[in-house]
Amino acid sequence: MSRFFRWSLVRRFFSVMRQDGLAKALHKLRYYTVLHLRGSAPSLFGNNIPAQHEPQDQLLNTWSELARGGGFYVRRNQKEKPRIALIGDLNLAQCKKYRVEQLSAFWQAQGVQCDYSHYKDVPRAIHLLQRATHLCEYRLEDSPLTQMYRYEARRLGMPILFDIDDPLFSVTAYETYQNMAVLDPMLKTHFLSVAPRYAAMMNGADIVTVSTPGLAELARLYTPRPVHVRRNFADSETLTAGAAAIAARGSGDGLFRVVFASGSHGHEADFDLIKDELTAFISASPDRRLTILGHFQTEKLSATLLKQTEHHPFLPYRAYLAILAEANAAVMPLQDDLFNRCKSGVRVIDAAAVGLVSIVSPVGDLPTMIEDGRTGFVAKTAGDWTRALDTLATDTARAKSMTRAARETLESRWCALPQDHIVAPEIRDWVIT
Repeated sequence: MSRFFRWSLVRRFFSVMRQDGLAKALHKLRYYTVLHLRGSAPSLFGNNIPAQHEPQDQLLNTWSELARGGGFYVRRNQKEKPRIALIGDLNLAQCKKYRVEQLSAFWQAQGVQCDYSHYKDVPRAIHLLQRATHLCEYRLEDSPLTQMYRYEARRLGMPILFDIDDPLFSVTAYETYQNMAVLDPMLKTHFLSVAPRYAAMMNGADIVTVSTPGLAELARLYTPRPVHVRRNFADSETLTAGAAAIAARGSGDGLFRVVFASGSHGHEADFDLIKDELTAFISASPDRRLTILGHFQTEKLSATLLKQTEHHPFLPYRAYLAILAEANAAVMPLQDDLFNRCKSGVRVIDAAAVGLVSIVSPVGDLPTMIEDGRTGFVAKTAGDWTRALDTLATDTARAKSMTRAARETLESRWCALPQDHIVAPEIRDWVIT
């Protein structure tokens, strides 16, 4: 909080208010606050506040001494055991789990040490680079600090991999992303303005990895670097926590719950796709409930649906799974746009971990993780959503069978396997050979 409420920022707020009026100052303050809560806020209103020592200058003295002493360049021993330094933006909990923590555990299982650091933890990041043979960058934009890490990696003779799980580099994806319509317009302006910085990071790496085939297809339009897929998967923590949530599930209260999970703002646009069908289904019986998890503006719901709706705030992962485990079906509608075609199936993974059947839109990687009619349903039409919900609510035997199949398939196919549909062989070769 002390970094946010600085006197320099307060003075800047009043300066903007005097020059442009209170409304303009409040608008900019709201924009900055949102970015600050997302962990990506610049200094207020774009003004840089000089620091006594900039983070990107940390290695200047070392580089100068090495250059004068003739020991600047490091030649790697080709037989050296691979070790990965993963430096990334760890601000988003779900992203950290699926793209950082589980990747570290995956490589450890393959006999490769993989240590990670938040990119703003400069001492740790530099320390990891000194011991590494490979640098993996996650979700980083071009900046003096990230270029310092790259310069040091190249000095140490290591190859660089850039990993990303959203089309943050794509102006076209954000310009046509329908979820942005329900968010502050300045957020869209921010995302559009930083897209070239993410593209620059992709183009400065040796290899690029992404989370879905759709994202790979889009990334190849922005970079000539080789792009490969490393899907999100169910790691041991997910499987263990899911099993615990199943075991802790009580006998129930006789209600049939349909859950809609929203891990970020703007998913009201997706919900709108099925709001009529869902309202009709829920209101058809007093023992049915809509459970909304995470970010959602419930005031947008109709009075009819709101009466049978339960809303839980954004929760820690295990608490989130515990709520999921109490539901009978998970609905995952997605608007069909360029951004969503890049989406991974993490919501399907979470649901299957607690034996929950998912009903999904045929968009992104969601349908890839569903065996239609066996582990879940792919709803291509409005009628498909209604039929799937009716099936799960009325055919108890089939619902139980699908519940078991969803969990079993997650354990056997969508877990931490060194197989091509999880991790492209080119990625494994990049590290191990």
